[in-house]
Amino acid sequence: MGRNPRRDLLAGLTVAIVALPLALGFGVSSGLGAEAGLATAVVAGALAALFGGSNLQVSGPTGAMTVVLVPIVAQYGPGGVLTVGMMAGVLLIALALLRAGQYMRYVPAPVVEGFTLGIACVIGLQQVPAALGVAEPEGEKVLLVAWRAVEEFVKAPNWTAVALATGVAAVMLLGARLRPAIPFSVVAVIAATLAAQLLGLDGAVPIGDLPSGLPAPSLDFLDMSALGSLLAPAVAVAALAALESLLSATVADGMTVGQRHDPDRELFGQGIANLAAPLFGGVPATAAIARTAVNVRTGACSRLAALTHAAVLAVIVFAAAPLVSKIPLAALAGVLLATAIRMVEVGSLRAMARATRSDAVVLCLTAAATLVLDLVYAVIISLVVAGALALRAVARQARMDQVDFRPDLPGEHSDEEHELLAEHIVAYRIDGPLFFAGAHRFLLELSEVADVRVVILRMSRITTMDATGALVLKDAVEKLNRRGITVLASGIRPGQRRALDAVGALDLLRPDGRDYATTPEAIAAARARLQHAGLVPVRPAAASTVPAPAADPDAGADAGAVGSASAVAVESEEAPR
Repeated sequence: MGRNPRRDLLAGLTVAIVALPLALGFGVSSGLGAEAGLATAVVAGALAALFGGSNLQVSGPTGAMTVVLVPIVAQYGPGGVLTVGMMAGVLLIALALLRAGQYMRYVPAPVVEGFTLGIACVIGLQQVPAALGVAEPEGEKVLLVAWRAVEEFVKAPNWTAVALATGVAAVMLLGARLRPAIPFSVVAVIAATLAAQLLGLDGAVPIGDLPSGLPAPSLDFLDMSALGSLLAPAVAVAALAALESLLSATVADGMTVGQRHDPDRELFGQGIANLAAPLFGGVPATAAIARTAVNVRTGACSRLAALTHAAVLAVIVFAAAPLVSKIPLAALAGVLLATAIRMVEVGSLRAMARATRSDAVVLCLTAAATLVLDLVYAVIISLVVAGALALRAVARQARMDQVDFRPDLPGEHSDEEHELLAEHIVAYRIDGPLFFAGAHRFLLELSEVADVRVVILRMSRITTMDATGALVLKDAVEKLNRRGITVLASGIRPGQRRALDAVGALDLLRPDGRDYATTPEAIAAARARLQHAGLVPVRPAAASTVPAPAADPDAGADAGAVGSASAVAVESEEAPR
């Protein structure tokens, strides 16, 4: 099963100890109870370890998923959550079969960082009622619920709950700095439970009775008539499960040498886990970054560690349920408060905010949307904004520079030709992408060309051209033609040719029935047109202020074609055909 079973067993035991209070806490926070969190950790943890795409991943209930589940519980009840979990499992399996796991790499880092920051804030706010020892107020918006909890606390303060929550959180945070190898979450929870029992603290409300074992699998919760209304929440849960699980697997890969996950198999494993967990009363699950990190750091080598983690939690469910039921809710709130604080990587946030203005905007927008809206809307909005900013940055890379024809370079033109070109012909080299995001800027620049009879557009350095870019080029050529300027084209690549031909622009760029392969061919054709029309330079050309480009590989190509009185030539960097 593994290269070092002893290390895997020890790692699994350690992860189980860390996962126990988290499973209990997230189960309570989801609204389905601590037993739901334990069932999820056992069933989903085992199945995801067996069928998933990472050898080191540990799955179970997570804070991010809890954030999504709370409004679903409020609107559809526990049965709705279990149905959503099964539907999400089916969707995850479908994503795996469609091989969608590879697209995780396209999620920008600021989106991930902002997403994590927003989740941490939501998890922290969710713990406010339990940490203050008040009944959880009604409401779906976490900010409003937290505020109402504070109002209730002011009316009837429960300092016992506050002391337990802050004490557990402080022990976890300080202990992690002093002795990172010790699972201080368990130590703090045991201490808080003993204090509540021995001192008879009235304000320490316990979890309550837990079943001694997993319930028998059942589909009693399934309501076929509600499937349509639950589809949107199921999509949200599946999207979050895919995002968090693949992100966790990527983090695990980065912490090890020689371990690489299979993203599509990971989606399949998470789908199987979420399909089965609701049968036992478990909430939807994902891979857990914190538990996976503990697994890696304690020396796990194979899936045996994650299976051991699930087995240990199963033993606790069967053997220690009466003891676990006495844990104060405020202590679990302290565990989750500390977890939320530790989720925030200040250094990463600072670096991301300083990288570029766009990264800072995306990070802040994602965090704010996660806090105010739900997680899926937050990710969608941030991805759209990040994509728009990236397109703007790419579009700005497109340039159109006037080219200076230098007669002093071998293979170039004589002084007389240079004067003729400078008087009547202007050449432009287009660099970068010509597509919908920046094409209209190009149209404005090209359409404002003045006092010329020939314009030369060098297109071979266009990296990409879409239909919008081709249409914009067509509009620019038509405007120039209406002003008496003929447009020639050279160096049109096959991909560009298809786009130009599709919108009818190609015919405008080859008035002689063909376009030109090289710049010298286009220049010669333009020259012939001007000479045929009896146009000669009125005055010597002024020196160009545009830096001269490097020697053109087309310089030695043969000239060709005779054209009309006014011409625009487009240069190619390709070899003559």
